[in-house]
Formats: sequence, structure tokens, C-alpha cells
Amino acid sequence: MARADYRHKKQSGGAGQFGEVHLIVEPYTDGMPDPTSFTINGQEFKMNIKSKEEKDLEWGGKLVFINSVVGGAIDMRFMPAILKGVMERMEQGPLTGSYARDVRVIVYDGKMHPVDSNELSFMLAARNAFSAAFKEAGPKVLEPIYDLEVLVPADYMGDVMSDLQGRRAIIMGMDSENGYQKLTAKIPLKELASYSIALSSLTGGRASFTTQFSSYELVPNDIQQELIKQHEAEMKDED
Repeated sequence: MARADYRHKKQSGGAGQFGEVHLIVEPYTDGMPDPTSFTINGQEFKMNIKSKEEKDLEWGGKLVFINSVVGGAIDMRFMPAILKGVMERMEQGPLTGSYARDVRVIVYDGKMHPVDSNELSFMLAARNAFSAAFKEAGPKVLEPIYDLEVLVPADYMGDVMSDLQGRRAIIMGMDSENGYQKLTAKIPLKELASYSIALSSLTGGRASFTTQFSSYELVPNDIQQELIKQHEAEMKDED
């Protein structure tokens, strides 16, 4: 869980742009009770929920968006723009460029200007505030894991197993089928990228395999750090 605020302010003759958003980001699981207060770095933030939206995300998982702004600090009419800014940043992937999911966002404060505030200002403020809080909230990268079934002549079994272990696969079982050994395993999708060529090379083209999506699992921490560094370097190159 983390909080962040961001002020978007731009002045270039005539009407300017102004929007300030304060929000809290935390992981969400189904059935979580609505928050009543948060204590972050020794400071207590009491929640006074005005509205709540649950969004099923196209890429899986949920966003729960809560408006807890008191005293009219931000007009209700700007809430859809704030939600849009958060969802855009979740789709772009604030950590590694991968979709973000299963998040609860509570907008609890902000500021607006009687002339310069508009939807765009609040959308941009929300995108930046969400990005900052998300990175501080201890997010975890998930990766797709597949069920893998390999039919392989017994002579090649040792080579195939050691190759799979080098690909972060977890061997689930072995069996015999029609003169072949049948090996079942769980394997990250990333490690399947060149598997067809590798298996053919190891077995002289005498093995075959099938895969099926199983679940999303946490990426090991060292790989997560590597992905974050890679994404940060890519973003710097784009700048």
C-alpha cells in the first residue's frame, strides 16, 4: 500500500490547465471490506466513501475505484477523468510495461482551479499520481504458467529433463505411453519461446509436446528486478 499526490499545472496564455489528485493504491482481493482508514508513515487518513466502482479489466483482474474526497476539493464531474487516467496507466503498465490488475485506488483529496481545471488536467494528474503510488506499493510481477506434456523416447529422457529444469520448469510427473515416456511439467510461457527448436535438436525430431494455459504465478524476485530495470532503460531511450 502507498499514497502519492500529483499536481498538473500548465499556463500558456489564455486558459491554463490545473488538476491535483491525492490517492492511495493497494492490492485488491475479492471480498475485501471497504476501507475506513489508512495509516501510512505514521499519518492516519480517514475514509469517507462517496462512491465506488468495480471494473472488470479486459486483460483479467479488477480495479476498484473509490471516491473519498471530502469538502468538495474535487468536483464529482472530474471523477470519470481521474478513473480514465488510472486505467490508462494500468493498461500501459507502470512497472514493466505489463498490464496492472487487482488494484484498489482511493482518491481522498486534491485541488481544483475555478477557471483552469478540466478533464484533461485531472486525467494527467491521476496518471502520474497512480504511477508513483503503484511503484511504492510493493507490486509483484505475475507471469503465465503453462501445463506442458512431452512425449519422448526413453533414451532422451535425461537430456529433456535437464533442459526443462534450465527453463524454470517444475516436473510434475512421468509415465509410459505407447513406447514413449510421457513427462508432465509446469513451465513459464517466456521459457517456451524456443522450446520447439530445442526439443527437436535434443531428440533428433523424435519428441512432441503440447501446452495449455494453467495460471498466473509470481515471477522470481531476481527476474522481476531485471524486468523493471529493462523497462526503465526502454522508457529513458523513448524520452
